[in-house]
Amino acid sequence: MIEVTDLRRVYGGGFEAVRGVSFSARRGEVFALLGTNGAGKTSTLELLEGLAAPTAGQVRIFGHDPYTDRAAVRRRTGVMLQEGGFPSDLTVTETARMWAGAVSGARPPQEVLPLVGLGGKGDVRVKQLSGGERRRLDLALALLGDPEVLFLDEPTTGLDAEGRRDTWRLVRELRDNGTTVLLTTHYLEEAEALADHLAIMHKGRIATTGTPAEVTAAQPSRITFELPRGYFPGDLPPLDELGVTGHELDGRTVKLHTRELQRAATRLLVWAERSGMELKGLDVRSASLEEAFLGIAHDVSAREDAHGASAGESSTTTGREYAA
Repeated sequence: MIEVTDLRRVYGGGFEAVRGVSFSARRGEVFALLGTNGAGKTSTLELLEGLAAPTAGQVRIFGHDPYTDRAAVRRRTGVMLQEGGFPSDLTVTETARMWAGAVSGARPPQEVLPLVGLGGKGDVRVKQLSGGERRRLDLALALLGDPEVLFLDEPTTGLDAEGRRDTWRLVRELRDNGTTVLLTTHYLEEAEALADHLAIMHKGRIATTGTPAEVTAAQPSRITFELPRGYFPGDLPPLDELGVTGHELDGRTVKLHTRELQRAATRLLVWAERSGMELKGLDVRSASLEEAFLGIAHDVSAREDAHGASAGESSTTTGREYAA
């Protein structure tokens, strides 16, 4: 449904916001595009939506270029921008009717508005809506054409907890009915809950991609506990025997990092049982998507800094040699 190959986008002045991005999404799949502010998510999404032409590379939606073959693509897609602009004096129903006039095969507003929790707000003027309600209206307009591919740019920003959960439920229903959903979000819990596959962008490039489980599995798991009085970190079994790759100590609280969680937890608990010890505050868990996200961003930045330092050092040496 979506094919992106070596996509690049350069703005005036030479700023390269998207730097060789490739990924794909199948029918009936939720694909999440994650990244820090300025990573290039929205710049990428706008190219997929056909709002601009790529500088290089290609996008295919249903096998068509969304920019040059707009007529073939637009009627089958729904777009929820990061921020919508509505005439403030129109009511919710009037806004939906106006939008429906520009959508092929639009569903009646009274059918779509209840899906996003606005069934009782039809006569309310847009200017009287809360920020979260405006986001719900954004989503309703994106759904009017019953899209096969739905683009959601930060869909739950401004929503309360109930509104966010309602949106998650709706996205899952759309996916189960065969809609392909591509979303960007700053809420990593949202991506972990919804995405079948995801990609993490950093400085215009994709740093990693996979299922949420695959991405988090690449980061160490952790075991945290409090050592009883009279015991010290040196009393623990050798960390390599536990399968531990690193550890931290904060007072009497020990945090172990491991890529072999079951092995490490089992051996630690056997040791504690044999020692007659209770490990208070024991917490055993795999890495979260947030930890994976932060770890990937840190690792990529560190590599880029190291590469930049090496390049600068090489350039300086070359300059000295040339001068000599």
